[in-house]
Amino acid sequence: MPFERINVDLSARPDWFLALSPTGKVPVLKVRQPDGEDAVVFESMVICEYLNETLGGASMYPEDPLARARHRAWIEFATQTMADAWQFLHAVDVPTADARRSALRDKLRRLEAELGAGPYFAGPDFGMVDAVYAPLFRYFGIIDPAVSQAVFDGLPRITAWRAALAARPSVRDAVVPDYADRFRNHLRQNGALAAA
Repeated sequence: MPFERINVDLSARPDWFLALSPTGKVPVLKVRQPDGEDAVVFESMVICEYLNETLGGASMYPEDPLARARHRAWIEFATQTMADAWQFLHAVDVPTADARRSALRDKLRRLEAELGAGPYFAGPDFGMVDAVYAPLFRYFGIIDPAVSQAVFDGLPRITAWRAALAARPSVRDAVVPDYADRFRNHLRQNGALAAA
């Protein structure tokens, strides 16, 4: 599907973007309809569902209803996991960083127990759960490796999963080439300990 990516400075969201996104968050997908009008879809998971349903090809979910429901449950779990990760990455003091790292590790241990032989969440095929967790793991590939090591130490399946996701061209190409520099700068501007 042809598309145009427009990057938005989230520290100074432009008015045109706020008019499109009721939540003020990225991503936002603008879809040209057959009548020439544009329809706006917001919220990451809603956009993923829309693309999965409309692009054709194999679904990013298992065919079996129970397996599909379990994948959706782990996607919901990702929301909580991402919140802990984001709070850890943006912590400006040691007690907050320690508490958020502990909460994040608890969730990652639960996820570790769910993972099989890999290389992806459900085995050999990249799916929606992988697409949802890839951005979370990307953050930890950007910050100081010593900080990341403390989060992922003793989680060999998660570590292998992170590596498999990071090696995928679709995951690498999901962000602009200077994304790592932008993210580190964002952390520094917010006084985050993880920026050090």
